[in-house]
Amino acid sequence: MSIMQRIVRTSLVPVMALGLLATASQAGAQSGDIVEVRSDRGVVAWLKQEPSIPMIAVSALWVQGGSVSDPAALSGRANLVSGLLDEGSGELDSQAFQQRLDELAVRLSFDAGRDSFSMSLQTLTGNAAEAFALAGQAMTRPRFDEEPVERIRRQVLTGIARGVQDPNTIAARLFFEKAYGDDPYGRPVEGTVETVSAMTAADLRSFVAERLGRDQLIIGVVGDVSPEALKPLLDAAFGDLPATAKPLGLGDVSMAAQRGLTVSDYPTSQTSFLFGLPALKRDDPDYEAARVMNHMLGGGGFTSLLTEEVREKRGLTYGIYSYLRPMGRDGLWLGGLSTSNDKAAEAWQVLRDTIRSYAETGPTAERLADAKANINGAFPLRLTSNKGIAGLLVALQRYDLGKDYVSRRPGLINAVTVDDVKRVAGRILDLDGMLAVAVGQPVGLVSDE
Repeated sequence: MSIMQRIVRTSLVPVMALGLLATASQAGAQSGDIVEVRSDRGVVAWLKQEPSIPMIAVSALWVQGGSVSDPAALSGRANLVSGLLDEGSGELDSQAFQQRLDELAVRLSFDAGRDSFSMSLQTLTGNAAEAFALAGQAMTRPRFDEEPVERIRRQVLTGIARGVQDPNTIAARLFFEKAYGDDPYGRPVEGTVETVSAMTAADLRSFVAERLGRDQLIIGVVGDVSPEALKPLLDAAFGDLPATAKPLGLGDVSMAAQRGLTVSDYPTSQTSFLFGLPALKRDDPDYEAARVMNHMLGGGGFTSLLTEEVREKRGLTYGIYSYLRPMGRDGLWLGGLSTSNDKAAEAWQVLRDTIRSYAETGPTAERLADAKANINGAFPLRLTSNKGIAGLLVALQRYDLGKDYVSRRPGLINAVTVDDVKRVAGRILDLDGMLAVAVGQPVGLVSDE
């Protein structure tokens, strides 16, 4: 997340408006309601009209605009820019820009991840013209004045300093460093003290000029706006962006071949584990089966096998989890847990035994049925706001899932069989290929040779 889990610098929509947002539902994202809108200047967005609520939510994403685009010497550039685009633009300095957002009840924010750079905009329909114009001005005419640059830089550096004292952050940084080495995936999204300290306003401007190309842009819009009314708004926000982003020339990448467990000594009473295996990208035909497989193993909270074996039966941790992480250039299956140093070796062994047994035997039919019901039942909870649905529209485009994916998704999940789960577990859950880091002072655990 941007600025170490995002230091919020946006004005808040009034509480009443937020309550209105929450009335959007899963039904609002069905394929028949999604319209592709192309503006006069060629900006494309998927729109779901919701006229019952006088608000508009926009989600925009630039593929390959995240930290993957940062040169090594500018590691953290995308992240720093994400915290500064709402800190003044055009004739408005930081204070004036923020004040105008407040006056209009507009919520505008930017975020940088490993792969992508994103924007979120929420506005009352009556203020849409100026809200979209302000968003466009932020992206095309950012000021990067000295005061806000130094203030946001200090916030980033403070976050980095906290991270080197947090075992979970240390584990994540070490994992990706070992997994991807000198590749951009191996560097922290927020950068380092050295790179962030040395970054100049010219460096930040180069990001805007090089990365925010319309050819990398995906947009989802939900709310009280017609296709015709949306067209000039899209041009106001995105029409003046560069037509193309600078090519990165990055192909797919894979985890390093040398894996195993790395123990990083850190003076704390708990050991934090992060473990992972090569997995699937989002366009893999087995992805839905992998989703179900992971839900039963570690992604289903208290219903998962790892929680049952490591937490409930043995009391070795308060929490353990796993999840699929499809990235633009690779896919991972990741998981983690924390436990007391004296129980770390036992927890690690039980974790591995549980994964191995699951990969060999697969799930029972009853557990599979429960998992599919849980997955399908939980999905609508992600679509209870205009903002959430706008994000879904972006994902549908990004992964070429189709406008009818929401209606097809329950069937795709329900079609997964025990044999499907065993097959995809065989593809992913190879313990010989696991990369893991343990941060703490675990008793009885040492790094693999």
